[in-house]
Amino acid sequence: MRIVCRYLLAGLLFGLGGCASLLDGSNEISVRENAKPATDAAKPRYAVSIRVARYTDGRKLGDARLVGTASGKVIGMRGSEIRLDRDAADVVADCMSERLDDAGFQVLASSDKSAMFELRGEIGELSYDVKDRDYVSIKVASTLTEIATGKVIWSGEAAQKSDRYAGVSGNNREDIGYHLHNELEVVSGKTAEAIGATLMATRSELFNLTPGTKVIPGVTVFVTPGKESDVRTTPSPTMPTAANGLLTVRSEPTRAKVYVDGVYHGMTPLSVEATPGIHAVEVKLKGYRTVAEKVAVRKGDSTELEVSLEK
Repeated sequence: MRIVCRYLLAGLLFGLGGCASLLDGSNEISVRENAKPATDAAKPRYAVSIRVARYTDGRKLGDARLVGTASGKVIGMRGSEIRLDRDAADVVADCMSERLDDAGFQVLASSDKSAMFELRGEIGELSYDVKDRDYVSIKVASTLTEIATGKVIWSGEAAQKSDRYAGVSGNNREDIGYHLHNELEVVSGKTAEAIGATLMATRSELFNLTPGTKVIPGVTVFVTPGKESDVRTTPSPTMPTAANGLLTVRSEPTRAKVYVDGVYHGMTPLSVEATPGIHAVEVKLKGYRTVAEKVAVRKGDSTELEVSLEK
């Protein structure tokens, strides 16, 4: 009996040790980037180097780590305040750096003078409130500047609002950190995609691509080449050059990532110029099965691929 009780006590202590992060009573949540690249990160590294400056916090809360309140119980937290374990500006800058890196850009230290471009911005909203549901609201404005000339290449604002039901088991601190990280990934991903589309259009020699434009859903553009107001415009359909063809990819649901011959080109719906011949196209969306197709592109002609993604 003593031996059995000893093993039971040891198991209980081990279990409590594994849950220490939830039992320490802190009201701070951790939002950290993964040290490993994302599984769908772009394989090529473009000849574009960007340094990410520390974002400023425009929320005027007087507390750089405060993100919201909890009206109900959250396992592992004390008090009603929900706070980050570091300043919100650092969290946003790290998330932007990670998404740019996943998109194939060379992300350098904020003090690196060899960078071609600098990204900086301001947090307009960053809140996480636990009520009957979890409510998240994020709004981040960003500006990309060419360091050599000081010229603003792109400026815009990405926003994300969502809510979720935490489930019958209730909330815990780690779940909140994980969910907030996912929503920040959406905002930083939209920003990285918009920057990539602009740079591909204006500095195509760095990508070996034909210039074109692309509207990113969820991003309101303020400054981009040939556009100085905040009036949104929709570009005319891209037409292929005489030597190449046009490949258009659509998916249901939309906003799936498109890879052509292993190179990430953007999210659906998407039109890209491609050389004549057979191309391997992959369409990926988290939570759905990847669709892989061989597509023939003809010189001076348009080819369309429509896929229905299945879970």
